[in-house]
Amino acid sequence: MEESLQITILISVTVVAGIAAQVVAGYFQIPSIVLLLLFGILLGRDCLAFLDPSLLGVGLEVVVSLSVALILFEGGLNLQLGELKEVSTSLRNLVTLGVLITLLGAGIAAHWLSEFPWTIAFLYASLVVVTGPTVINPLLKQIGVEKQVATLLEGEGVFIDPIGAILSVIVLHFVQSGNVQPLILIKGLVLPLGIGGAIGISGGWLLSQLLKQDKFLLQELKNLVVLASVWGLFSLAQVLQGESGLVVAVVMGIVLKASHLSSEPLLRRFNEQLSILSNSVLFILLAADLSIASVFALGWGSVLTVLVLMLIVRPVDVLISTWNQAYTWQQQLFLCWVAPRGIVAASLASLFAVSLAKHGINGGDSIKALVFLTIMMTVFFQGLTAGWAASLLNLSLTSQPDQKCLQSTNDYINTQIADDKNSTVAKLVDS
Repeated sequence: MEESLQITILISVTVVAGIAAQVVAGYFQIPSIVLLLLFGILLGRDCLAFLDPSLLGVGLEVVVSLSVALILFEGGLNLQLGELKEVSTSLRNLVTLGVLITLLGAGIAAHWLSEFPWTIAFLYASLVVVTGPTVINPLLKQIGVEKQVATLLEGEGVFIDPIGAILSVIVLHFVQSGNVQPLILIKGLVLPLGIGGAIGISGGWLLSQLLKQDKFLLQELKNLVVLASVWGLFSLAQVLQGESGLVVAVVMGIVLKASHLSSEPLLRRFNEQLSILSNSVLFILLAADLSIASVFALGWGSVLTVLVLMLIVRPVDVLISTWNQAYTWQQQLFLCWVAPRGIVAASLASLFAVSLAKHGINGGDSIKALVFLTIMMTVFFQGLTAGWAASLLNLSLTSQPDQKCLQSTNDYINTQIADDKNSTVAKLVDS
């Protein structure tokens, strides 16, 4: 079989499997990532061996980069900016202090429990500081959580992805070179954020002005212009400074959201569909490329590592980040429980495994396996129980209409009783 035909079949089967997983997940009301992972593993090299992502070569990295850019742009576009003000302090803490807490906690756990060398342990930790809108946003839409909690989780997922990606690249550079000076560390953080922020703000503003020119730009071309702009500016930023493209994607989405475009509803629907397609393709391909044997080879120590991340590190992160921020214990408990990892962690782990192998450094496959184990455990345990947890903690919106309806009924009854009493008194006075 010709190689081009093999790649055609690979892409076609990946898309079919990904959309099928989305349809089935929507019907049974379960997180789509659960079925995407299962379908990808089932079709991958260790099961049916029907999908071989290695056929794409470096093309897999291209698909991952452009797809993640779309996903982060869609996340920024869907942020409720007015509601972010109410959680701004907690959000700032989660994406700064929280990142440091997760980095230290997960790194120590991976070293002591999974017996990773310190450098490899902290590289794993840098990959799992992210949560990600790819899992959080669909999950919150499905279960319906009150606004304050949902806004904080969505904002964390969107903003922490580029920060986590930049951090993980810095740690990777340290692992490969063996020496990173403080100045280089600061430069590695500030430059991508600064360049990405500048390009994202200026590019997003120019794009918003272009989209307002209805006479110049046809309505049916607006979505495609946005797509071309996001990918074009993402690529420009990547050329200027590695990993700054992720910042560009997020900032452009936020700027367009703040521009209050008349075409925003159409734009959001288009990008939401692209994001679903990107998620579907990426999770299927990356799961298909996963070696199940490498996951089992990790042993029980790695399971304990993930449990520590879920049950100790995350609660410490949330409790410190939301300290004195007027959150109820129910809200804090839900925030502690829901932090599933998503596509950014999976894609970077896959790319880092290849990079470490090229530099002759052992541990790349172990990191990839542990990251996927983290994704699977957080998604299966937290994703499948999030709705139950929201209902148990009385944070689910589905139960609130019933309460409002009951309150309205009581008010109506009380009003009728009062009217009857007033009528009776009036009749007695007249008599």
